[in-house]
Amino acid sequence: MGEVWKAQDTRLGRIVAIKRLKDGYSDRFKQEALAIAAVNHPNICQIHDVGPDYLVLEYINGQPLHGPMAAEEAVRLAIQIAAALEEAHSRGILHRDLKPGNILVTAKGIAKLLDFGLAKPTAPAGSDITRTFEGLLVGTVAYMAPEQAQGKPLDERSDIFSFGAVLYEMISGRRAFAGDSAADVLSAVLRDQPPPLQAPAALERVVTRCLEKSQGGRFQTVAELQAALRQTDREPEASRPSIAVLPFDNMSGDKDNEYFSDGLAEEIISDLAQIAGLKVIARTSAFAFKGRHEDIRRIAEALGVAHVLEGSVRRAGNRIRVAAQLISATDGSHLWSGRYDREMADVFDIQDEIAHAIVETLRVKLSRGHAAHRRHTPNLPAYEAFLRARYDSLDNYSPEASARCTRNYQEAIALDSQFALAHAELGIHFLTRALPGIAPAREVMPLARAAALRALDLDPSLPEAHAALGAAAGVYEFDWRESERQFGLALARDPVPPSVRFLYGMFYLLPVGRWREAAAEHERGLEDDPLSFSGRLQLAMCFMQTNRFVEAEMEFRKVMKSYESAFQPPMFLALAFAAQEKLTQAVTFAEQAYSLAPWHSHSTSVLAGLLVRAGNLSRAEELIRKLESPQTYGVPTAMTFFHLLCGELNSATEWSEKAIEQRDPRMVLGMQLPMAAAFRADPRGRAILRKMNLPEAG
Repeated sequence: MGEVWKAQDTRLGRIVAIKRLKDGYSDRFKQEALAIAAVNHPNICQIHDVGPDYLVLEYINGQPLHGPMAAEEAVRLAIQIAAALEEAHSRGILHRDLKPGNILVTAKGIAKLLDFGLAKPTAPAGSDITRTFEGLLVGTVAYMAPEQAQGKPLDERSDIFSFGAVLYEMISGRRAFAGDSAADVLSAVLRDQPPPLQAPAALERVVTRCLEKSQGGRFQTVAELQAALRQTDREPEASRPSIAVLPFDNMSGDKDNEYFSDGLAEEIISDLAQIAGLKVIARTSAFAFKGRHEDIRRIAEALGVAHVLEGSVRRAGNRIRVAAQLISATDGSHLWSGRYDREMADVFDIQDEIAHAIVETLRVKLSRGHAAHRRHTPNLPAYEAFLRARYDSLDNYSPEASARCTRNYQEAIALDSQFALAHAELGIHFLTRALPGIAPAREVMPLARAAALRALDLDPSLPEAHAALGAAAGVYEFDWRESERQFGLALARDPVPPSVRFLYGMFYLLPVGRWREAAAEHERGLEDDPLSFSGRLQLAMCFMQTNRFVEAEMEFRKVMKSYESAFQPPMFLALAFAAQEKLTQAVTFAEQAYSLAPWHSHSTSVLAGLLVRAGNLSRAEELIRKLESPQTYGVPTAMTFFHLLCGELNSATEWSEKAIEQRDPRMVLGMQLPMAAAFRADPRGRAILRKMNLPEAG
């Protein structure tokens, strides 16, 4: 567009930069002058004067932005650049040419955004795209949003994509999208994912979300992007007081006592979780390392904690010996150890002593409300039955284990009717029996509600009980106002158990269309329970619903790696690929899910629907014939999913009405998946949503 000269303003005695215009760019010149004049921000190059063929600009003594740089420095500069973009966007100005060469960093470490020559208030489809390519062709297209490269309308999210490409290069020192020619680079921008970054996970998630191909999958505003950047700049989790309690080794030689040694660790986790300021990893994640005998430092790194408690239990008759060691994750040294020889009746005192010693070692200040929230101490036989129930709940998709779990919870309650947590967890157990189709919702949901209400009679603020009522009110009774009220009560008492956050995100926030909040709630829960199967699976579903397909795929694959026999991760991953019209990958993962659970109606219907879309009608018909009768619980929902995948909305409507009659909770959740997007926008689908009292648009 022109030449830039360093000059002296003799009137005001200052150094300035003068941009002189070349012929043929008068519109661009006026456009740049108006754009710069419209904004006034310390991270944007300022305009001093304008003439018929020149601009007088702020002189910036600095160097163009370049990487690689430390993550902390990248975040510091990125926040400044984002602040400049936010100011421009607030004035209705899109930059449209954000790249490292248009950002200078002064000797004092201040980022300055310049060159608004391509800036426009709006960018209609096809406008000025060829001029964008002129000059430094590859250097420009490497930072373009896909919609800009295709000549489509642009908005704030287009600058956010370019920002992500710049931030990627700041961290890695290489371009996110490379190639030997402009065509190669454009192809990468439109279709490829950049190589993984070597950066903190939170920062990598920010970059990944900025670089989503679809505008809907990115941060929707720069303000939202800035908030995420500031979150990555927080004190590292491992530097906070934090601990993981590993399952205690059963040294008794009797495998039947294994549930007891596991339960001892669980109860210590529960006690420690009441301490304000102490991060305690939840049972499901800590217990993932059971029997693996890995290095303590590697376990601590995987769970993001500074300390690990491990121990052993030896039981002989009515006596028990417990040994415990508190270990520093930094160097594997022992900070504290203790041994307790007691009668079995003293097991609760042992838990308290161990927890107290850990608190003293970590110097964590007890919260004032700790004593008030102390849970009921059950009698020993009830406690043992409760632990057996929890042990079986890990395999809740097995009808046999689920039945044992029910019996053991009921036995614990029969032995100690004041055991509020046993009532609450029995309610959640009944709730989860309806989801995989083990039991019809009309049979178990009233039982779930009754158990939760009894728990609240005993402990009116018990989070698990309120969460069970909130879930049942929504996905079974379609009373979303009551669901919101109950979950509000569940979240009111600190600390909030991760399981409660997962229930809140999946059974309230996701159905009512608050998808991003649902993802955030799952991310918070996973901070304390990072290896939770349901938490991570549901987080991936939230990502899928908000078009964050790259992040969804990453999470689904994590779950598949940890739980190889589970059919849900590949089934939902198949749906994620289908939403992106990647049918080959979709069918591959649907086949994997079906091979793991050929008995499950949903794995069958998803595979059949994708086969129809792929043109394999005969195999699809064969699979559908294998489903049980239409009256069987869960089959109407499965057939709804099949017809949604086939795009047959009339048939989907008929089957969804039958699924609603069965009160199948999966019908509520299925309506939020990408395969139902067209149905949600159709009058037939909106009528179905109204029958479940759901909003017609998310």
